[in-house]
Amino acid sequence: MNRKLVAALLLGAGWSLAASAAPIIWPDWLSTGARTVTGELVIGDTTVGVTYTGNYRFAQPAGGANYWTEGTPAPYTGSAQVDNAPATSDIIALNAGGTKTITFSQPVRDPLVALVSWNGNTVSFSTPIQILSYGPGYWGSGSPTDITEFGFSGLGELHGVIRLPGTHSSFSFTDATENWHGITIGVAGLADKGGLPTSTVPEPGSLALLGLAGVGLAALRRRKSA
Repeated sequence: MNRKLVAALLLGAGWSLAASAAPIIWPDWLSTGARTVTGELVIGDTTVGVTYTGNYRFAQPAGGANYWTEGTPAPYTGSAQVDNAPATSDIIALNAGGTKTITFSQPVRDPLVALVSWNGNTVSFSTPIQILSYGPGYWGSGSPTDITEFGFSGLGELHGVIRLPGTHSSFSFTDATENWHGITIGVAGLADKGGLPTSTVPEPGSLALLGLAGVGLAALRRRKSA
């Protein structure tokens, strides 16, 4: 069995031969309006506009407290898919419940939502989500509960990151009213240039393929030693 076939089997089993976390582009929020916050994501040599539409309590396009601090385990960089937490104090703080919409000026792949202090809040998204990580942050510690394909509830001071798999030009979510809970949006790349890496842990259904790959590697070693 040659090396190319072994590599194909490993990749088919959900393994990466050189897996690493993805550098995430977090937005520079630039301006605020009555029900909008606008910003941009600089992805390589492409600038993608991003717009938040909906009620909000306040937004920080420049300066202010940095709410993206991390404890242990890290709420924002605690997964294999996210390499860097939001680097600035830019944040949108929500208080009145209702529908919010994020719109991109061109399609992106696997967008992320970073969360601050989703304390006792219940949220439902317009598209399926994945919870990548959570842990203690600026306001303390919490965890997601009542998790469904489209949403969750925050138990305690939930800080973390969720992913919306696939290609998106926009998405919406509905949250509940509270004092305030914060968000920002991130991406790993444009829709036509790939998204976040998949987990390096194989799914149970992939173990048979992994076994075949192991047999192939053993055969290759025997052939070399002969």
